[in-house]
Amino acid sequence: MVVTQENVAVNGSRRSSPQEIADALRARIRAGDLKAGDRLPTQAELAEEFGVERGTVRQALRALHEDGLLSNVTKGSPPRVAELAPVRDEPQPTMVGLAPRLTEAFAVPHVRIDAACLTAETLMLALGEPVRQIHEGRIRPQSIDVRILLPSRDINLAFPISVSSAGDEDPVHRRWLEQRNAQGHVLRHNLQALRTSHNIDVRVTFRALPFTPPVKLYLLNGAEALIAYYMLTKREEEVESQTLEMYDTLGATSLLFSFERRTGTRDAVFVEESQKWFDALWETITTDLTLS
Repeated sequence: MVVTQENVAVNGSRRSSPQEIADALRARIRAGDLKAGDRLPTQAELAEEFGVERGTVRQALRALHEDGLLSNVTKGSPPRVAELAPVRDEPQPTMVGLAPRLTEAFAVPHVRIDAACLTAETLMLALGEPVRQIHEGRIRPQSIDVRILLPSRDINLAFPISVSSAGDEDPVHRRWLEQRNAQGHVLRHNLQALRTSHNIDVRVTFRALPFTPPVKLYLLNGAEALIAYYMLTKREEEVESQTLEMYDTLGATSLLFSFERRTGTRDAVFVEESQKWFDALWETITTDLTLS
């Protein structure tokens, strides 16, 4: 067994958790110490290295296998570092690309969806497909946990906003707030209805951002991050019986870029950092959001 500062620190202090062992092996894969096709040490060797029982090692290996980093995870032989998964199709408009990815995400027993966006419109519409498949009996998750970050009603939005107005008196801001609340209500109702119809444990939670998000971000089961830029434009539209010039974005047509843990080190790091960013916002500067 190769002794490194990593395992000296582990063995010299306390027993490692499955997550810590998985993180250590993940770091070796990222650094290229373990390459695609390489066999990992045996469970006995890893248990000795990290000073733990084999059961702890098996939990760590299962976590890496679920992330798509290991293949051949069986009792008979040590697993291998997985080959890179094929790259997804080219980026698609959010309204086109989000629904099929959400449907894939809903195929696991415990679904976790995190989203940071300007409104819940695209997410609300895209969730219609997995909800339909649940009603048809094609997929059947046991639990669904959805967390959504939306801009607070109390901030001065950067967009959408009238070119000549600002604050609560801006009719564009008022319309945005009405849409934010209505879409959030519909999304929550459609998901929570699954409690009664299919006995699925459903939680839908909103929190308020103290800023206007420049991008929309969707995190699916901690395994995939989807990101799209809000492309701004200056245009005219009738709002509250008057034609207004505004700065606005058409988020549904923004190109959606996918990053998956299983695709490789670069994508895996992006997914991890995106999840950390979302969790940090959720736990610190955001506030409870009540849809009026």
